[in-house]
Order: sequence, then C-alpha cells, then structure tokens
Amino acid sequence: MSPIDLVRQREGEAGTDVPTFLMCSPELYEVNYIINPWMEGNVRRSSTREAAAQRERLYSAISQFARIELVEPQPGSPDMVFTANAGLVRRGVVALSRFSHAERQGEEPHFGKWFGDSGFVVRQTPQATPFEGEGDALFEWDGSRLWAGHGVRTRQCTHQWLREIWGVEVISLRLVDPRFYHLDTCFCPLFGGYAMYFPKAFDAESLTKIETRYPADKRIPVGDSDALRFACNSVNVGRVIVLNEISVELSGRLEALGFCVVQVPLTEFLKAGGAAKCLVLRLSEMDVTHAAGGVFFNATGNSV
Repeated sequence: MSPIDLVRQREGEAGTDVPTFLMCSPELYEVNYIINPWMEGNVRRSSTREAAAQRERLYSAISQFARIELVEPQPGSPDMVFTANAGLVRRGVVALSRFSHAERQGEEPHFGKWFGDSGFVVRQTPQATPFEGEGDALFEWDGSRLWAGHGVRTRQCTHQWLREIWGVEVISLRLVDPRFYHLDTCFCPLFGGYAMYFPKAFDAESLTKIETRYPADKRIPVGDSDALRFACNSVNVGRVIVLNEISVELSGRLEALGFCVVQVPLTEFLKAGGAAKCLVLRLSEMDVTHAAGGVFFNATGNSV
C-alpha cells in the first residue's frame, strides 16, 4: 500500500490506517568514516552479525503494532540504515534531506527515488542548506507543532522552508553538544503531551522554549547516563515506547506515567551514533501513529 493510500485512508476514502515506518536492512552497515564523536575509535569495529541481530529484534518489536516498509541498502552508503535522516513526512509530502557531510550525500537520490516510487510528493531541500530529516525535525504527538533542531547538522534557515511547506508552527531548538548532533538524539515528544529530553544538549533559550510549552508534570528530563544510552532516541506509538536499554529509574518513571517500555539492545548502532529512532522513519500521520494510544504491549510486543 502506497503512502498516498495511507493519506486517503486518513481522510476516510478507504479502510483503516495503521502506524507505518520505513527501515533499511543493515547488511551494508559498518563504521568506516568519522562524522560524529561516537564514530571515533569505532571505525571497522562494528559487527555485521550483531548489528543484524539487534536490528531484527527492533524490527520484530515494532512490527507487532506497526507496518514496516523497506528501502534497499546501497553500496557505499553504510548509514542508509538510519532512515530517520532520509526526510520528513506529512500529508503525503516528504521534505527530502540534504546531508551536511559528503559521506552521506550519496543516500539522497536513493531515498528520493524510493519516496517518488511510493507515491510521495517530493520536496527538494534548497541547495547548500543542510537539513537532515526527522533526525532534526519532530512533530508534536498531535501534529500541532514541529520541533526543529539546528546548530550541528541542519541549518536554521531550513525551518522557514518547513513552515512554508505545511503551514505549521516551527519551534527552533539550538543544539550545543556535538555528541547530540541531531534533535532526535536528545529530545522526544511523547504521546499525551509529554516530552523526554536531555537538558544539557540545548542552549538556555531553547531550554526555555521547551519548559514554556511543557508544564513540569509533562517534562521528563534525563540524566547523563541515560542520555548517553540515547534514551531520547525512542520510537513512540501511543502508549508504547521502543528504545535502547535504559536505567531502571527512567524505565520506572515512564511506566508510572502509563507507558509500556520495550527495551532493545542497540549497542552496535551506538558505535555510529544511532539507536532506535535513528533506525526508523515515520510514514503515517501523527493521528494514525498514535491511534492505538490506549493499547498496551508487553515486553514481547503482545497486547495486554
């Protein structure tokens, strides 16, 4: 089923929608260059076998409650596995990424072709203005606003472009720690109006924006240990949160708020600076993605 079909279903023209995400096989994944601090010391130290096993566990967990589409990996683009960086999707339109580093720019035509072949309207990012997709742009759980990062990879000038495409409020957040080079590594809007974030990754003005828009009882700041496990790099579908292994304390807090926490070890991908959210791109609309908000899943992904 094409993304256009998904949009039509959302508008009531066809059957029932389901949350849908894009992933890529990790068979060509490896760390063979350095474009972020996580890669330093990890060049050619990733295990293809373990990466495949970890990605399969993530795929299995998410596929219990969502449809997963696949894009074929391409030689020379080992980071294609991080599909969140391919673009940003809303209402059948994709704002296609333009990567900051030359090492990833070869991915752009492959992702562009996949989106075009799948029925999306493809909007090309203006020349010489890096924008790295859902890695640096995250919709509020209800689609009411778009949080957009800048300062490391994506340029702030692209935020106006995103505003013009969808007519949505865009809130710019400046990233100041190179370890958290994308917004989705340190910030995660969650179902029900919550936000999980790592305060040290932002400048003071950006923190004020977050704290102004989320009341204290909706804010979930994480400490250094969980931030370095990429706790904020989570896949959220309704009350389910799928993420890398985190502390007992953070897991307990999320569960106390009514979330089902599904932990999947993703150590091989951390070597390249990615975890659960980096490996997944949302294709469905926000209301579709969170439609099963009241459904809980246990650690194996079964509804309870």
